[in-house]
Amino acid sequence: MKKLLALALLCALVLTACGPKTPAPTVEPSPSVSPTAEPTAPPTQEAKETVKLAVLAGPTGVGAAKLMADSAEGWTANRYEVTVAADNQQVTAGLLNGDFDIAALATNVASNLYHKSDGAIQIACINTLGTLYILNKGIDDTLNSMADLKGKTIYAFGQGANPEYVLRYLLAENGLDMDKDVTVVWQAADEVTATMLTGKGELCMLPVPAATALSVKSEGNIQPAFDLSEEWDMVSEDSRLAMGCIVVRTAFAEEHPEAVSQFLNEYAQSIDYVKTNADGPAAQLVADQGLTPSAAIAAKAIPQCNLTFLTGEDMRDTIQGYFSALFSIDPAAIGGSIPDDAFYFMDAVVE
Repeated sequence: MKKLLALALLCALVLTACGPKTPAPTVEPSPSVSPTAEPTAPPTQEAKETVKLAVLAGPTGVGAAKLMADSAEGWTANRYEVTVAADNQQVTAGLLNGDFDIAALATNVASNLYHKSDGAIQIACINTLGTLYILNKGIDDTLNSMADLKGKTIYAFGQGANPEYVLRYLLAENGLDMDKDVTVVWQAADEVTATMLTGKGELCMLPVPAATALSVKSEGNIQPAFDLSEEWDMVSEDSRLAMGCIVVRTAFAEEHPEAVSQFLNEYAQSIDYVKTNADGPAAQLVADQGLTPSAAIAAKAIPQCNLTFLTGEDMRDTIQGYFSALFSIDPAAIGGSIPDDAFYFMDAVVE
């Protein structure tokens, strides 16, 4: 018996000596994931749905920065293949040919695509409100309201898209005809920036973060004269400036409703993270994802991006009011008519 006991003790000592001398490190879960139990590794990749996601460079990309980073680390419920698109045309083409399942779009472009494609896409959420600013070089004490833009030349980005229709609506509400009372020179965003920095322009219209970057590059000499979100609120009591949204291919939503709901939850958490950490890690994260030139610009731009997350009836009510305003200016801005209820993806389960 004594020999057996001694042998057992010896085996125990050998096994202990062969084991790890320090505890294995624990991988902390991402804030964009809300697991029911504390995981020690990302979810199993094989169990994930692959979602082809496109975000536009700009505010919609900024809001998705945390989701993009989490997906790269394997912490998201879906597996995202992310494309940062340069413009709405690239996104609409990708949606129509199946290259993208879920994508960010300007809201009026989404309405146009819905009409032209016989309902091939649906809107799943509003992600950005107003992001447009009219900037002025130096200080102009004569610009007290948008009515004071009469006779001025504005270098602007966004012809044929939301920026043009927003500017046209606001000028009209301030008694000006954009085709007669103001000269608008339409350029790409980088061209507008160059025009202002070289001294050829005095006024411009840009969205953030391009507007923020211009102000920084000018060392503060070029500053916002009008926040078009504030201007919209002053003249339109029944609508909000809902400029950006997320759409989903209707066929994908019908086949993978759970994946769409999972995306919306993760996207909502990403937006919240970016908004609440603008002065800290979120700014660096946005820069790391290539969505702004630097963390310093990201930190200044995030509060101006008007990031939001509206789904369901809140989404529908908000955007229909906005579409009504655009329709009053030019029905073609939204594809000829205000979309019907089938335009709205209302089946998401957002926690």
